[in-house]
Amino acid sequence: MTPAQACAQAKKGELLPVYLVVGEERLLRDEVVSALRDAAIGNGIAAFNEDKFTAGETSADKIFAAARTVPMMAPKRFVLVRSAERWDSGGEDGEAKSADSPLDIFAQYIDSPIDSTCVVVVAGKLDGRRKAVALAKKKNILVSCESLSDGELPGWIAQRAKEKGNPIDHDTAELLGQIGGPSLSYLSDALERLSLYVGPGAAITEAAVSECVARVRMGTTWTLVDHVGRRDLGAAMKTLADVYDPRDRGLPLLGALAWSIRQLVRYKAETNAGVGDFEAAKRAGAFQPQRARELASRTKPLTERQLEKWLIVLAETDLALKGSKRPPDAILEDMLTRLCAR
Repeated sequence: MTPAQACAQAKKGELLPVYLVVGEERLLRDEVVSALRDAAIGNGIAAFNEDKFTAGETSADKIFAAARTVPMMAPKRFVLVRSAERWDSGGEDGEAKSADSPLDIFAQYIDSPIDSTCVVVVAGKLDGRRKAVALAKKKNILVSCESLSDGELPGWIAQRAKEKGNPIDHDTAELLGQIGGPSLSYLSDALERLSLYVGPGAAITEAAVSECVARVRMGTTWTLVDHVGRRDLGAAMKTLADVYDPRDRGLPLLGALAWSIRQLVRYKAETNAGVGDFEAAKRAGAFQPQRARELASRTKPLTERQLEKWLIVLAETDLALKGSKRPPDAILEDMLTRLCAR
């Protein structure tokens, strides 16, 4: 079950008696829990109808005993168990685990839940071989809240922007995903700022993203790409010095650069496959004739091998910016040196 499906069930009042919410994307987990809680308690008094536990701090027997308490002036009782990964301890690689472990007690509850209570067990990650997990999948009560892939981010961003009343085209959504992903919490905050910036009903544009999120204009990013394409290291270094912001370690700049180069890669692949220039540009994410002509001009002198090398350098730079102790500006300068090298 997806987070959207679980939230839709909650809005319709079609609550199941038990859910296992698993995944590393905290925003999705929190939204599912909030929707299920609101549907379960309704207008009832939370103090009389809600219990919250942290796995490992309270016995599983006590937790599931609380689930058997009758709700008071509310549609259902709501029982939440957080950090259930603490229950997933013991042997590994198929080694037998205790028969009366908390997860096994949870599996027993899944087999015979209490209809008057909505029990929600939340974990960042659980061993899929455990009986409770397998049973949750079989009964379709497992809500998967995994991080979204790069390909899924634009759709998620577009849907969130639509809910706020601010349309965003795929091209701009992809740019925002490259700059802010994969953290959905960061992207949600960025969309809130963008919505306030452009105003009610207005479209979220590349210019707005550059102003509110990236703090670097896409025109500047394409200028940097052009310098790299000509292997003009001096001009590339000067542009970097003009746009580098130490407050964000250069990550938004790197995201914008990666987005631009990926457009070139997709456009090159489509045209090499025989697709016409304008259609290739649309498939690459550029929908305006002027953008199609710009992509054609920029990709003409570049080879597929060169573009592939650029993507590898960008990926390694991303890892270095996020994990290295070297100064971010030095890492970015090293990136440009490698990109411009013959």
